[in-house]
Amino acid sequence: MRASAAIYGCLGPRLGAEEIAFFRDVQPWGFILFARNIEGPDQVRALIAALRETVGRQDAPVLIDQEGGRVQRFGPPHWRRYPPARVLARLPGGLIAQRDAIRLGARLMADDLFALGVNVDCAPVLDVPQPGAHDIIGDRAYGETPEAVAVLGRAAAEGLLAGGVLPVIKHIPGHGRATSDSHLDLPVVEASLEALRETDFPPFQALSDMPLAMTAHVLYRALDPLRPATTSRRVIREVLRGELGFCGLIMSDDLSMQALEGDMTRRARQSLSAGCDVVLHCNGDMVEMKAVAAGVRGLSGQSARRAEAALSRLPLRPEPFDRREAEARFDALLSGAGS
Repeated sequence: MRASAAIYGCLGPRLGAEEIAFFRDVQPWGFILFARNIEGPDQVRALIAALRETVGRQDAPVLIDQEGGRVQRFGPPHWRRYPPARVLARLPGGLIAQRDAIRLGARLMADDLFALGVNVDCAPVLDVPQPGAHDIIGDRAYGETPEAVAVLGRAAAEGLLAGGVLPVIKHIPGHGRATSDSHLDLPVVEASLEALRETDFPPFQALSDMPLAMTAHVLYRALDPLRPATTSRRVIREVLRGELGFCGLIMSDDLSMQALEGDMTRRARQSLSAGCDVVLHCNGDMVEMKAVAAGVRGLSGQSARRAEAALSRLPLRPEPFDRREAEARFDALLSGAGS
């Protein structure tokens, strides 16, 4: 049975019988973990093994949001705490030093994830925050200019790839102007197309070679006055695929966020019809997941080829890495940030 065009979460640290039966039946392309799923390393490895067993694919993507700062699912006492992107982007020594520190931090994160069996990290954020925008991006951003965000975002992506973890660039085509939190309602961006091209689009264009991208649940008046990017055929096909040149797999942001309207079946169908390759549903609610599954098709055609191409970017083994030495270097760099 081919994989379906969906990624699902689960409710707790262990799978229940209903979840096992559901995942076996609908065969999602992948899974996503949250803090509610995490107790410790051995438990996480067992959960990931159980998830992959339900679909019979040992390379099934298992995702996590591990950016550092306030968006970090793995943390103390079992894993180190990482600073937010803004801290690393303001390290002394200029852009080159910042780039090297960010790549090193991402390589350390990848080492954490790879050891657990997580092979996709929903990072880096390529949004360029603007004055007056909501703080949902805030210190998650790698800078205030598209040039800095592109350079430092690539460093994070390359650090993850070197450690055997696929990066997901987000939130394409840009969440930095949003004046509200898309978890709670639909942000509307009034900026002109020229302004979007000058500030918001460039980091995504610069990283258009990455394997995976996540959409923004944001309505851009200049691009589509009626639909947010996730459900807009015009935005996905003309802007993301066309102008930005992104050829990798596009996943929706979480369908359960309040920025989208309609029931879960409608949200899934609209996202896929617009051009998303797969949809993401995170909260593990079985009623909602069944509704999403009713609106999801099997991965086929270009979407299947993009999914295969993304997984082919995983190296057979991570590049050589001395964890102790890397942590010592990273801690020395961070100590300089406070001096």
